Amino acid sequence: MKLKSYFFVMTCAFMILVSGTVMAQPQPPVLSVTNGSWMYLSWTSVAGATGYTLSYAPMPFTGPASIVSVDMGTQKSLSGELPAGSAYYVAVQSRDNTGLSQYSNVVSVIVGSYPISADVFTTLQKTVSPVALSLITTQIPVADLTLYEVFGYSAWQEGPGLSLVKRTDIMPAGYSGASAMNAGRLLNFFSMTDVHIADKESPAQGNYYGWTATFGMDASGANHSSAYSPVVCYTTQVLDAAVQTVNAIHNQKPFDFGIFLGDAVNNTQYNELRWYIDVLDGKEITPSSGDHIGSGDIDYQKPYKAAGLNKSIPWYQVLGNHDQFYMGSFLENDYIRSLHVGDTIQNCSSNMSLPPSPDNHGYYMGVVDGSTPDGIIKGVGPEAYFATPPKVAPDPNRRSLSTTNIINGITSGSSTLNWMNEFFNTTSIPTGHGFTQSNIDSDFACYTFEPKSNMPIRVIVLDDTCKANANAQVPYYARGCVDQARYDWLVSELGKGQADGMLMIIAAHIPVGPQTGLTNPAPFNIFYAPSTPDPHSIKTDNQLLTTLHNYPNLILWIAGHRHMNIISPQPSSDPSHPENGFWEVETASTRDFPQQFRTFNIVRNSDNTISIIAVDVDPAVRDGSLAELSRSKAIGIERILGGLSTFGDTTSHAVNAELVKQLTPAMQAKIANYGLPIAGTPGQ
Repeated sequence: MKLKSYFFVMTCAFMILVSGTVMAQPQPPVLSVTNGSWMYLSWTSVAGATGYTLSYAPMPFTGPASIVSVDMGTQKSLSGELPAGSAYYVAVQSRDNTGLSQYSNVVSVIVGSYPISADVFTTLQKTVSPVALSLITTQIPVADLTLYEVFGYSAWQEGPGLSLVKRTDIMPAGYSGASAMNAGRLLNFFSMTDVHIADKESPAQGNYYGWTATFGMDASGANHSSAYSPVVCYTTQVLDAAVQTVNAIHNQKPFDFGIFLGDAVNNTQYNELRWYIDVLDGKEITPSSGDHIGSGDIDYQKPYKAAGLNKSIPWYQVLGNHDQFYMGSFLENDYIRSLHVGDTIQNCSSNMSLPPSPDNHGYYMGVVDGSTPDGIIKGVGPEAYFATPPKVAPDPNRRSLSTTNIINGITSGSSTLNWMNEFFNTTSIPTGHGFTQSNIDSDFACYTFEPKSNMPIRVIVLDDTCKANANAQVPYYARGCVDQARYDWLVSELGKGQADGMLMIIAAHIPVGPQTGLTNPAPFNIFYAPSTPDPHSIKTDNQLLTTLHNYPNLILWIAGHRHMNIISPQPSSDPSHPENGFWEVETASTRDFPQQFRTFNIVRNSDNTISIIAVDVDPAVRDGSLAELSRSKAIGIERILGGLSTFGDTTSHAVNAELVKQLTPAMQAKIANYGLPIAGTPGQ
């Protein structure tokens, strides 16, 4: 409060001193600023102005002598890096042949300030919860963006933390673990997934299906927020906030590594993937495409400097279905690739199960209008509404990363090669982010790594997404698949890990046989199971689980894809060998509510069992920031489209647990002296 009052007084003093220096001639511009480790200033165009003058003074203001004025010519923006801790007051004037205008509004440029909330916490300390709505709250359509706040759809609040639930589901019968203590810290890492960096101005999208969706889930139980959600305006900024939150937690308790579990991008576009990698690398981001409409005055369109992941944290990447396929659901081909880089908004039928094609039309899909504060959809609706097809400025950076085609049953090209290649163009570690030259040479997106050279833990990164298939039955490309080559590789790596005495973690995009929902423990079969044998997918969920239960050193399968925080026990089918069971943990998406990532703390217990401490984290968002706005919009769209069960649903959708795993006698003996001694509360 004192700081805010001081800032107000000094701003008023600066404005009084500068406001009387000229007589009002042309209209003054309106000035805006984006702060962080990098500043971006822009001001509105004034009709008839022949140029602009920028004036600045240090903060705190020391008097008129400290004001410096700079002729900006006709440019209407200024950006760049300044030393950390720099702080200035800035104002702008327009000029014409009659003289200078009065000063614009005064803004503060504060470089090196913390752009997320300084209150960084995990869901052990606090949770983010939707605010309950009255059961008679007015039902609003998706497209009425301004009403989300009016009717409370987007309201949220901080609630109490969630304690760790100790789970022994896969342990021997009668085991309680009551006397076992966490004794040694083995590995600490984070997972983030389904970031879905989106080029919201791309003409190759399916916005229509979500923008025009009816209230609640449809008759099939589908939620069409994946086709359109207002959060598409803020995907890079949310990732930036999540990365800064990781950095803050890392400063308290260092991470050994981070892993991103697929669907880095929304629509397999080159510019989307560059934004994703560049945010993690801490580069300048221009989060718009085409004509870059609104990039000077619309917050979510303005360029900014990303913070970047702490350079000491290695991060690794897993492949997802959206990284390879149109909207994650349909195989890219020459026609779809032409839509990405073309100037005409996509025209499709109202049937979401039909892939884009010249014969599938009737409704224009629309794009975000970057000149509007809420990012409304333009160029959307029945083709009869348009005298001519709606257009956008084309952009070659929207090109698809996939080169696939299926012609006369013959498959060519690759959905993975160009995508993997981009991870070698990075300034963070390791180069390739898990992928090696061998992956490029073989066009094979599976690999292994050992996070700590002095710890017997190995991570097996499995590409379990489906590939180009001329005989696929719809839906296919959003399912899980392993072909013979990937299955053989997985079995080989599990065998090596077992023989080498390594505890093993499988990281994949698609979960295997997870429970259906947060409160529904029934198994959910997600792997593609064709009605006739298909070499593209040779194992069902149950068959793959049977294989996995042969390797007692497998402790954990981590996945994304479903945008939920599901923890599924996968117990051994042989009660006499409980060590053959493992845990499966899914991480929610940073795109959709609850917009969280996870931390994993692997510890050795005093009885030489293993505990996997899994904790959800909400990105620390500053009030009024774009990441905070995205959180509000994410809650709002879930209220409208049925992702939250009722108007009274105030659950955080976070799940924190300590997951206990039995080891073989050989591994118990091997790890008995491993791990840094633990002091304090688990998960802290």
